[in-house]
Amino acid sequence: MTTSAVLSRDPAAPFSVEDVQIDAPRAGEILVRVRAVGICHTDLVTRAAGGPDRPLLLGHEGAGVVEAVGAEVRTVRPGDHVVLTFRHCGSCANCHGGRPAHCHRSIALNQFGSRRDRTPRVTVAGTPVRDGFFGQSSFAGYALTTPDNTVVIDPAVDPVVAAPLGCGFQTGAGAVLNALRPAPDARFVVYGAGAVGMAGLLAARVAGVRQIVVVEPNAARRALALELGAVAALDPAAGDTLAAVRESTDGGATHALDTTGHPSVLAAATAALTTGGAVVAVGLGAGVPDIDVRDIVLGGKTIRGCLEGDADPHTFIPHLLELHAAGRFPIDRLVADYPHTEINTALEQQRDGRVVKPVLTW
Repeated sequence: MTTSAVLSRDPAAPFSVEDVQIDAPRAGEILVRVRAVGICHTDLVTRAAGGPDRPLLLGHEGAGVVEAVGAEVRTVRPGDHVVLTFRHCGSCANCHGGRPAHCHRSIALNQFGSRRDRTPRVTVAGTPVRDGFFGQSSFAGYALTTPDNTVVIDPAVDPVVAAPLGCGFQTGAGAVLNALRPAPDARFVVYGAGAVGMAGLLAARVAGVRQIVVVEPNAARRALALELGAVAALDPAAGDTLAAVRESTDGGATHALDTTGHPSVLAAATAALTTGGAVVAVGLGAGVPDIDVRDIVLGGKTIRGCLEGDADPHTFIPHLLELHAAGRFPIDRLVADYPHTEINTALEQQRDGRVVKPVLTW
C-alpha cells in the first residue's frame, strides 16, 4: 500500500514528505489508517541523534482507524478507532506490577524494533525505511502496530485531541494522577509548560488542586497556564525563581513536576519543596543535579522518575478521554492541527511558543 509519510533523511535537514510503501499486516500485526499524530519532543531528540540508518520514520502519538488485522489479533477489529502508544511485553515483572513503561524489553520493543525475519514493513522506492518507533512509526498515512500498543477509544473522539494521549498528555497527566497523587490542599509547581507540563497542570485541576504555580520562560505559555487555572506563572529569567516559588506556595511546594530534563531545574524544584514534599521528573535529560543531601534527609523530601505517567494505557487513556468529555480535562486547548505536509511550519510555531502541541493530520 502506498501512502504519504514524513521522513528524516538527515538529522540536520528539514523533514521531507515522500510516498512510501507499507506492507500488509502479518499474523500479530494491525494496520491502522492514521488520521492524526502528535509531534513529541522524543521524536525530535531521536531525529537529531543521527546514525547511519536512514531514512527514519518517526511518530509515536498516532490516532486513527483500524484498516486490517492479522490472523492472530483478537483485541481489535477493522473499523475500531484507536490511539497508538508505547509497546510492552505484558509478561515481565514490571508489566505484571502495573508499570508497563518500565517493561524489561522496552528498549528492544520501542526503539525501531524489526520483524523477527528482518523483512521490511516500510520501504521508499524499494529501499527499507528504519521504522518501528514505539511499535508504530505513525508519521505516515498508515502504520503497522501490535495489540499491546493499540488502544480502542470512542469513535466520537476527535483524533486530533486523542493522538497526544499516546505519550505527551499521558505522561504529564499520569505523573500527577498516578505518581504524585496530590490532595486538593496541595501546593503544586510545574516546571516547563509545554505539552507535558500543561497536561500535568490540567491533571492537578482534576485532582482538585487549587494552588498551582507554573515556571516557564515563554510568555504566551505563561498566559495560557493562567487561563487554565494556575494561580501564578513565573518567568525563570525574571529573578530569584526559588524565592518566587516559595512565596507563591506559602513557603514551599508539597508537590512538583519537572518536565524539562535539565539537572539544574530538578535541583531547583527539589530545593523549593517544603518538608515532606515530592518531585517527579519526566524529562529525559543528561547530567547530574546539584542536590543538597542534608536538605533531602532533614526535609524528608522525595525525588523519583516516571515514564509514560506510570500508566496502563489501555485503561488510563480511556479514563482521560472520559474526563475530557465531561469538561474536566480540556486538552483541546493545547492542540493545533496542521496538514502533515506543513510539518516544518508546525515545528517553527511550536518553537516560538505559538503552539503547545502540534498535531499532524492525514
